[in-house]
Amino acid sequence: MSDAPFLSDLGSAAWSVALAVLPLAALFMVFQLFLLKLPRKEVSRILTGTLVASAGLFLFLLGVSIGFLPFGRALGEAVGSLPEKWLLLPFGALLGFVTTWGEPAVRILAHEVEEASAGSVRQPLVVSAICVGVAVAVGIGMLRIGYAIPLLWLLVPGYGLVLAIMRFSEKEFVAIAVDSGGVATGPLANTFLLALAFGASSAMDGQDPLVHGLGLVALIALAPIISVMVLGILVRWKERPKEPEHV
Repeated sequence: MSDAPFLSDLGSAAWSVALAVLPLAALFMVFQLFLLKLPRKEVSRILTGTLVASAGLFLFLLGVSIGFLPFGRALGEAVGSLPEKWLLLPFGALLGFVTTWGEPAVRILAHEVEEASAGSVRQPLVVSAICVGVAVAVGIGMLRIGYAIPLLWLLVPGYGLVLAIMRFSEKEFVAIAVDSGGVATGPLANTFLLALAFGASSAMDGQDPLVHGLGLVALIALAPIISVMVLGILVRWKERPKEPEHV
């Protein structure tokens, strides 16, 4: 009986991987037969990579169901039960920073930005800007749960600020910023941080977790857009040519 939940998680993870990978593999084989005509060695390499990625995805989903989600929710319930609600701010900011620091999609975006900019925009700079933005967002999001602040009070001014900053930011950084909002809401944020917020809301007396526990990912997607565009403004200001001094 004690193995039943684990076996259920095992089957659920396997089924999710099959639904995600098999259609793509079938589509690739159709294109291979009628359009691509790749060499056998190349097809073998692609299929091997697909199997490795499927195994990794399976292990990740299994780890999420038996580790990340329960741990995040338990941690959120513990913090949400504290009498000092203001502690949700630094606690959320710290977890938001370290979670985003380990987000694989953030690293990939930062690497692509450095490569596309020929090294003028360094990878650590982009990663740090995204992590700081998410840290602020998670801290404010946890504070919102603690004090039952309506979500629209944060989202509407936030997107208004995005539109304002966009007028002063470089076009390149606007594009990077918009993508950074997507990569910040990767698998770690959508598992651990979402469970954290849901657990904190569940610990609050009189709160509906569907109203207050959800919505954190929307803030996480918004904050890096602001922080990366601010980074673009700072970079442009730093690289601005200095006026010659008059003798």
